[in-house]
Amino acid sequence: MPAALQLDRVVAGYGRVEVLHEVSLTVPEGTVVALLGPNGAGKTTTLKAISGTVPLTRGAIRLDGKRISGRAASWIAREGVTLIPEGRGIFPSLSVRDNIEIAVRCRQDASDAQRRECYEQIVSVFPRLGERLTQAAGTLSGGEQQMLALSRALVAQPRVLMMDEISMGLAPIVVDQLFEAVADLREAGTTILLVEQYLTHALKFADICYVLSKGEVAFVGEPNELRDPAVVARYLGTAS
Repeated sequence: MPAALQLDRVVAGYGRVEVLHEVSLTVPEGTVVALLGPNGAGKTTTLKAISGTVPLTRGAIRLDGKRISGRAASWIAREGVTLIPEGRGIFPSLSVRDNIEIAVRCRQDASDAQRRECYEQIVSVFPRLGERLTQAAGTLSGGEQQMLALSRALVAQPRVLMMDEISMGLAPIVVDQLFEAVADLREAGTTILLVEQYLTHALKFADICYVLSKGEVAFVGEPNELRDPAVVARYLGTAS
């Protein structure tokens, strides 16, 4: 499969602190790639480097073969790279309806009918949001806020969707609901780069797994290889 996203020996960090040390990874078109690793391994920094909010010291990042590293984050987003960050990424003071409306209006290429269809799709996928349209987004539960954050991906139809720990701090039943939406995106052919704390979900949806350790790629392989407790303990420091 052609590569939708490629990182080539990326070095990046914060000021003088180097976090990523020549990280190379490939996200083939239409696949789900899981980026795993212990806390502090550099997973979030990798997503930020791709989205343009953390500058590269060396290396290159390409989208569909075109270099995007060094460009503004807003330009990268317009090119089709969408990040759902850790911590939701919503407008807490605006209503649920207004949050959805902003996402819908960003579809500049869509007709009014298509925008209405996007709105109806969100409400059908996440009925709980439909029940809370006038409520301030910041007063929603954690799971509902994550549903709202994920809904923008349904609207934006990104070239590459990156998700950073969308299950963090949520009840298992809510996590299951969120990953049902992720499954729908996968079935629709969306290319996904997923950072996830729940190994079970990551292995269920991923086609390829990368494991980061201390800012370096320690493992690349298929999900089945990480179902071996000995392998998990070696690369992730846990036996489950």
